Amino acid sequence: MTGTFFRVDPALAEAADIACSGVLNIQRGEQVLIITNPEQEVETISRALYAAALGCGGVPVLMIQGKKTQFDFADPAVIAAFQAKPQAVISISTEKLGKDRAAIASPYDYEGEQYDHIFHLQLYGEKSCRSFWSPGLTIESFIRTVPIDYAGLGRRCAAINRVLSEAVSVHVEAAGGTDITLGLRGRRAKADDGDFSRPGAGGNLPAGESFISPENGTAQGLIVFDGSISLHDRDAIITEPIRCQVSGGFVTGISGGKEAQALLETICLAEQDALEYEKTGRLPPGQGAVYRRNARNIGELGIGLNPRARITGNMLEDEKAFRTCHFAIGHNYDSDAPALIHLDGLVREPTITACLEDGSTVVLEKGGELQT
Repeated sequence: MTGTFFRVDPALAEAADIACSGVLNIQRGEQVLIITNPEQEVETISRALYAAALGCGGVPVLMIQGKKTQFDFADPAVIAAFQAKPQAVISISTEKLGKDRAAIASPYDYEGEQYDHIFHLQLYGEKSCRSFWSPGLTIESFIRTVPIDYAGLGRRCAAINRVLSEAVSVHVEAAGGTDITLGLRGRRAKADDGDFSRPGAGGNLPAGESFISPENGTAQGLIVFDGSISLHDRDAIITEPIRCQVSGGFVTGISGGKEAQALLETICLAEQDALEYEKTGRLPPGQGAVYRRNARNIGELGIGLNPRARITGNMLEDEKAFRTCHFAIGHNYDSDAPALIHLDGLVREPTITACLEDGSTVVLEKGGELQT
């Protein structure tokens, strides 16, 4: 912590050191861009990460911008900071980093792929940086969920990813009423395993999930969210299950209580804003209808794998909890179903069965118990 002018709680400092030296493996002289908001929890964590990056010999820069929701744009100075090509990027936001105004209107093209954010271009396209991002992170959660056995997490993620990547479909059911099938042909599972030490690698902290984007247009059945849900401006514990009817890959009906109504309002807002974005030049011509349609897309299936995570009403942690899976409504991770939103929702105690090309099946989780 040499050279810092603020005191860091020892437990927080330990977690920050793990994040910088272990997860990101920051090396001497590397540029580290840390972006946060002027809110006590995330700013305190960010200052601890700044100190930890210094301790690794890195050259950190801490930027503080106003809170951003799923529909907001990042401050121009934040986008401009990426032009310096930092080797490591850390986003510790109250909600979101913020969209890239110029890139969403005119996406970057890199080796045949399009990116609507300079951060995505550098991380996934150019692979010039590595990163973790932690929307809504709290100090208590950071201290509790970051110091884990990352080797063990990596093994769990690898075993599940291998099966999902080989599967042609996956069936998820749960006692709460979920009963849905997703096509997976041509899709590859991804791991949030906490190993973000190489260029092009990134994910959440806390880490701990395997996830995959369904084959477009294939999701069919019923999802009953009964854990927590992401909305455009907050996460919420679900007090009355949210029932989402799904057909042809899209949510066709939503019912339930106040959280169901809030979810529907968020989706409708994303649909309306997509058309408005095109009208005002913030989306390319013709893309408004695409983004509007995908506001109801089933964009992700994820399986929680962090043994210290629990359901708290903070989706960053909730989706990593054992004995849960989650589905996302909105954009996917294969860049072929863009939307303005990505809303995760938790299903408790799932049974997840993968179907392979030869007709055989592999049970990944049964009633919430991992089988691999």
